[in-house]
Amino acid sequence: MSGHSKWATTKHKKAAIDAKRSTLFSKLARQITVAAKVGGDPNPDNNAQLAAAVERAKAQSMPKDKIKAAIDKGSGASKDSANYEEVVYEGYGPAGVAVYCEALTDNRNRTAADVRSAFSHAGGNLGTSGSVAFQFERKGEIIVEKVIKGDGKKVADRDNASDEDEFMLAVAEAGGDDYEDADEEWIVYTAATELMAVKKGLEEQGIEVKGAEMTMIPTTPTAVEVSDAKKVMRLIDNLEALEDLQNVYHTMDMTDEIAAALEED
Repeated sequence: MSGHSKWATTKHKKAAIDAKRSTLFSKLARQITVAAKVGGDPNPDNNAQLAAAVERAKAQSMPKDKIKAAIDKGSGASKDSANYEEVVYEGYGPAGVAVYCEALTDNRNRTAADVRSAFSHAGGNLGTSGSVAFQFERKGEIIVEKVIKGDGKKVADRDNASDEDEFMLAVAEAGGDDYEDADEEWIVYTAATELMAVKKGLEEQGIEVKGAEMTMIPTTPTAVEVSDAKKVMRLIDNLEALEDLQNVYHTMDMTDEIAAALEED
């Protein structure tokens, strides 16, 4: 188990999404609504998918009343109901970078047209089901702020490297698969089915968790030039701006050079 640094791509993604709070909250609400409906229980303690969706919403400072409204909508407690279906879109962007999109939509035709248009304008191609999925692995992702809150909080401090050993042992004890250094945060990776169990295990050791969610990790990152990286990120940003798309993942290898270039844009 070791720390590494692939987090730049996600930081860039989150920064782009955070600039559009209303769209973000709409996406999060859909996730909560579907999780409450599919899981068959409006109580996050008994519904792992709902618990993960609520955790993600809290991490983005979504108001409690909006979270409750989304749960009620999915559980049937609200008169305002909507039927969202989960749809996956797969394709290739500039420089052959694989792109995997997860959507919750009440209109497949509209969403497909929007996604196809985004790929086309970026010089990419929307592919068939399964065309890129094999290049990703589903994992759980837990975010821990890299700062010591007090004597009762056990977490590796950014200015004290010796604490990393203690944190590594805590991650292993909680059942985490791996972790990486993400500048101001530690990112803990788990098996897809163990996300909430590992989160609980970390918290029981006094580690404060900022957020927990499911993600897709590329198994073989694609190397690209800086000029192509900017084209890829424009495609990713345009896809993430679509309200129906919940998550957009790509295989582009985020080197330090590329991360720095994207930060300048």
